[in-house]
Amino acid sequence: MKLGYTIVYVPHVEASLAFFERAFGLKRKFLHESGTYGELDTGDTTLSFAAHELGDLNFPGGHVHADQSAQPLGFELALVTDDVHAAHAHAVQAGATEMAAPQLKPWGQTVSYVRCPDGVLVELCTPVSGGADVV
Repeated sequence: MKLGYTIVYVPHVEASLAFFERAFGLKRKFLHESGTYGELDTGDTTLSFAAHELGDLNFPGGHVHADQSAQPLGFELALVTDDVHAAHAHAVQAGATEMAAPQLKPWGQTVSYVRCPDGVLVELCTPVSGGADVV
């Protein structure tokens, strides 16, 4: 088994794609003509966005809308970069909310957190050094 893709339910798919392009430099891979589903080119595993309406169809009781939650949801998307400080500043300039400024962790990784306008929590981090235990 392997992770095929991640789908994040958002209020406006095109706006989320555009934000991730602007804030993180990712490239759009696909946007369905209905505007309710889109993908970014993120390497081996695709990052996708789907409209809340599609999520509501999949879950009869509905789902938590990250953009309407005062606190970030209990998951994050991690984007790996060699320059967390620059990536963090660029994301905030593009409209993300700073959740935690870049910080060097005890295992040698630099990590920061931002929250996107659609409510998605993003970790910006340097690659984990080989053999380091992340706690």
